[in-house]
Amino acid sequence: MQMHQESTSSSSPAPDPTPDSAAAGNAGTPAAAPSNADIRRWRQYLADERAEAAVYRELAQRRDGEERQILLALAEAEGRHEAHWLKLLGEHAGMPKAASTRSQFLGFLARNFGSVFVLALAQRAEGRSPYGTEPAATPAMVADEQIHEEVVRGLATRGRNRLSGTFRAAVFGANDGLVSNLSLVMGMAATGVPSPVVLMSGVAGLLAGALSMGAGEYVSVRSQRELLNATLPTQATLTAAPSLDIEHNELVLVYLARGMTREAAEHRAAERMGLFSCDCDPSLSLQPEKPPADEHESVGSAWGAAMSSFCFFASGAIVPILPFIFGMTGIAALMVAGVLVGIALLATGAVVGLLSGTSPLSRGLRQLAIGLGAAAATYGLGLLFGATII
Repeated sequence: MQMHQESTSSSSPAPDPTPDSAAAGNAGTPAAAPSNADIRRWRQYLADERAEAAVYRELAQRRDGEERQILLALAEAEGRHEAHWLKLLGEHAGMPKAASTRSQFLGFLARNFGSVFVLALAQRAEGRSPYGTEPAATPAMVADEQIHEEVVRGLATRGRNRLSGTFRAAVFGANDGLVSNLSLVMGMAATGVPSPVVLMSGVAGLLAGALSMGAGEYVSVRSQRELLNATLPTQATLTAAPSLDIEHNELVLVYLARGMTREAAEHRAAERMGLFSCDCDPSLSLQPEKPPADEHESVGSAWGAAMSSFCFFASGAIVPILPFIFGMTGIAALMVAGVLVGIALLATGAVVGLLSGTSPLSRGLRQLAIGLGAAAATYGLGLLFGATII
């Protein structure tokens, strides 16, 4: 019997590849030995996956509840990617390779700050994953990176909402201070007035602009919060419901006006009036009426917006007059002022780009072009008016 089985086996055709080997081939695992370029590339992927997992673990230590669990799950997913590259590299894995500069910078921020900047940078990093064009990456890994970008975007949303009100005032204040005072200084200098006059004009512009920006932001944010408060539902339905006429239930109109369907409005009104209580449909059952948590949070506080606007306008407006404060005069002072303001505009634009998950360079160049363009136009007008006065 044993001899018969052996002869049958030797005469049968070769079996098909196993499912595991077929899956490995579909995953992009090369059958041939990896080239030196492959090894270098895979080792870099390995180092970056380790660094990204460490970033998520660092952030998880600063969070609690569901956010912590989400960050740990992301770290676990990066660990699976790490295992993939380790398996492909095998004996070629060698000593741990240094992560990319981007990953190292993310790690530094996560260890020392753990702010929304880290999540914004991580979102951008996930969105620029090279796995889409990497033959050795599995389709699951490519999909993971795409989903990770959306997960990190969601985690960063709360921090962006908390920053948006005050941060908006800060960015607007700094840029307005930089651009308006540089324009004022250049326009005054172009008319040919003495440098002390240019300096005093810049100081006056700083104080007037900072006070105006602070007051304007306070009024703006306070008004916006008051408008939001006016739209919030009151508790009148709780006190008035027991006395309403059941046959002419105007309470239904309240809920219809708030955007409910008629079915949900009638159900809610019946519960308010104490006619019945039903837990069969959670979407229709009685829920506390409270405003969305993020509406006021995204607006920010009036005093916070005012102080941020005042301080950042002043910090921006002082930059163009620094050369004059230190005794420089003429064209040299204007050139130094232009360079300093240009650097500051690039920096503020880059920060906006980082927080919004877009290119810091493009946002910085946009801010630079707008600021220097306004200053150049004012300088030209100053030359025109100076020539006319003379």
